[in-house]
Amino acid sequence: MRKIFDFHGGIHPPENKRQSLGEPIRDAGIPGQLVIPLSQHIGAPSAPIVAVGERVLKGQVIAEAGGFVSVPQHAPSSGTVIAIEERPIPHPSGFRAPCVVIECDGRDEWLPHTGIDNYPGVSPSELLEHIREAGIAGMGGAGFPAAVKLRQKPGATVDTLIINGTECEPYITADDALMRERAADIIAGAEILRHIVGPAETLIGVEDNKPEGIAALRAAAGDSGIEVVEFPTKYPSGGEKQLIEILTGKQVPSGGLPADIGVVCQNLGTTVAVRDAILDGRPLISRITTITGEAVAHPGNYEVLLGTPISHLLELAGYDATRNNRLVMGGPMMGFTLTDTAAPVVKTTNCLLAPTEAELPTPPPAQACIRCGLCAEACPASLLPQQLFWFARGKEYEKLEEHNLFDCIECGACSWACPSQIPLVQYYRASKAEILQQRRDHDKSEQSRLRFEARQERLAREAEEKEAKRAARKKAAELKARQAATGAENEDPIQAAIERAKAKKAAQQQAAGSESEVDKLEQAVVTASKRLQTATAKLEQARAEGSDLVDALQTGVDKTRAKLEKAEQALADHRAAQGNGGALSTGAEAAPVDAAQAAIEKARAARAADADLSPRDKARKQLESLQQRLAKSEKRLADSRNAGEEDKIVEALEASVERLRDKIAATETELATHAAAENH
Repeated sequence: MRKIFDFHGGIHPPENKRQSLGEPIRDAGIPGQLVIPLSQHIGAPSAPIVAVGERVLKGQVIAEAGGFVSVPQHAPSSGTVIAIEERPIPHPSGFRAPCVVIECDGRDEWLPHTGIDNYPGVSPSELLEHIREAGIAGMGGAGFPAAVKLRQKPGATVDTLIINGTECEPYITADDALMRERAADIIAGAEILRHIVGPAETLIGVEDNKPEGIAALRAAAGDSGIEVVEFPTKYPSGGEKQLIEILTGKQVPSGGLPADIGVVCQNLGTTVAVRDAILDGRPLISRITTITGEAVAHPGNYEVLLGTPISHLLELAGYDATRNNRLVMGGPMMGFTLTDTAAPVVKTTNCLLAPTEAELPTPPPAQACIRCGLCAEACPASLLPQQLFWFARGKEYEKLEEHNLFDCIECGACSWACPSQIPLVQYYRASKAEILQQRRDHDKSEQSRLRFEARQERLAREAEEKEAKRAARKKAAELKARQAATGAENEDPIQAAIERAKAKKAAQQQAAGSESEVDKLEQAVVTASKRLQTATAKLEQARAEGSDLVDALQTGVDKTRAKLEKAEQALADHRAAQGNGGALSTGAEAAPVDAAQAAIEKARAARAADADLSPRDKARKQLESLQQRLAKSEKRLADSRNAGEEDKIVEALEASVERLRDKIAATETELATHAAAENH
């Protein structure tokens, strides 16, 4: 007999589950239109890949995953895409969101599909890809992509796989109906999950208020090694962290994930969806949804195509709007009020609750807190709801984070227990949203600051380079002026070549001074260090929020740290080479001397060759040189015009071409003069 543990707090609200369990699961049929939101999960919205007017088949991909934490969407039935536009969606905000709208043709024609005959012979990574392509997201909570949640870190091990069949929220019986009627599918799905994650034990946790479902599961499990664990009913036992503590006695650390303690959890409905995807090749296009409340004549559980308008379901259940005070999606504890019945059923729609005013009265106005402490006794996360309430009212967000606001699972137990009727969870939700917005704003500000600093560094570097070039030009101009003033045109060409080589070397050294190799390596270290600090801060933030992005962010931190270590090693190696490289330094200084000597030798050879030439030959040689320079300048001018370069560049090239033509004309005249003199 497995030992059952308890968790702190919890409450016992009226269950009200019997009214929707009177009949078996019913088929909701095919509505006239299906509205498929592109975001039915946590993470990036999917991107549509169909066009308006296109006919689609049942099971066809109509929107592909928008990123790593995302899933595709499929057509729940055959028909024609009539719109891709914003439509009402089931969300507390009441906002609209992009959706693909399909006009159903009633034929329900499937796209050809097949399952995997021998999945034990298939690698877990390949099975995870099938699960991702089937569009499976968590069907009992926030809708986190199942393939991402099941993917383990390299080297990590899973001690316990838990299938969550608790369904602790009042009124909701979708999972209970699934256990009663499709227990074999649940066990088959659990076997597939067990093959993927390789746990030491596999447990299905169910509260003791579901005896028929427990019996069906145990009969289906047989001697498979999957243990069905029954435990006392208490809300919110279905919370992931609470269920882990009940079954294993382990506590997920604040800001941590179940994987940190070797546990993986999956919802009952998600487990069946995995079974359908692997064995039948069927994507997630429908789910079991409870329709209940005294304002419907035929409460029960319906198998509903995703995208079915809520108004269609309510009509099937005999909904009387005159008796309903507010329509709730989900249960009375964690659900939210729907503002438009045109909104569709999505992957996380487990219940539609239509209560009367007598059944679920409108909450009275909140009274002052009397500091009774009942909220703290009821909190399953061992928080201090009263303190969080005061901090939330005072917008003291740092203190809220210090008191682990993001460990709150928003179960509503504190609000239910509060004798002053204070809507505590609403304060917590609003504060979480504000903190997350502040973090996003801070990240944007930090990115802007880094971009600004990088721009300032680039501008300063460019200014230094321009100043170095300007100084070199100024020095060359001053040298030319001195030569002109002292009649330097007749000076020794060897000395002129030496001066030009020295001036060129000085200009290159001054221009390169601001961007030495050491500067580059040091800047690389600083940049990598800043990126590591930013990545580490994001990782700590994700851990504090209990985000499912922790694994992806940890990978980013590891890669950035490796880049930093590589940059630091490169800098250290360069500095060591400078300290021990005397010979290299000498060789580097010798290069300009060799260049100068080469220039001297070239000038001497040219002078010796010119000494033997007649005035006519010298003029002819000069003319040939000028003509070659003119051809190159004209080509460069044409290229500049074709490239659309700045006017000042084109104008400078045009002036250079004109000067060369003038020199050629003068040289041709000189050549003609020498030729005439030689002929006489």
